[in-house]
Amino acid sequence: MQIAQNAVVAFHYTLTNDAGEVLDSSEGRDPLTYLHGAGNIIPGLEKELEGREAGEKLQVTVAPAEGYGELQPALVQEVPRDAFQGVEEVQPGMQFQAQTQGGPLMVTVTKVEGDTVTVDGNHPLAGQTLNFDVEIASVREASDEEAEHGHVHGEGGVEH
Repeated sequence: MQIAQNAVVAFHYTLTNDAGEVLDSSEGRDPLTYLHGAGNIIPGLEKELEGREAGEKLQVTVAPAEGYGELQPALVQEVPRDAFQGVEEVQPGMQFQAQTQGGPLMVTVTKVEGDTVTVDGNHPLAGQTLNFDVEIASVREASDEEAEHGHVHGEGGVEH
């Protein structure tokens, strides 16, 4: 069966950046399982998997626009330290959920200088070209319930 809309796909992958550093991998774990066409993985990778079959191995390069987006400088802001009430020591790398006009946004602290904290609302992989080595483990048709819910149920998916 070829990968198409509403196919349940399981695949192993290794994700590297342009410097060849491994950013993520399914090595030693179960394959990643998703419902094709439901927006469960980044668009550039999903496009490249379309029409493929179980057993295929491929290398995919995904530009930032088709991955986690371009870096948006407006999402990097300096905020006063007192905006973090109840947090004893704010340090770079900490993540918080900020309430914005567009709804909740995860931000990462990138710098703390005196009473000023710099936060970044960009995804950590925004602006990066992503390189995937992929091996497709299996492809099957989604159940009616999986297609209706927009995600995989059972092994490798959601239990409910």
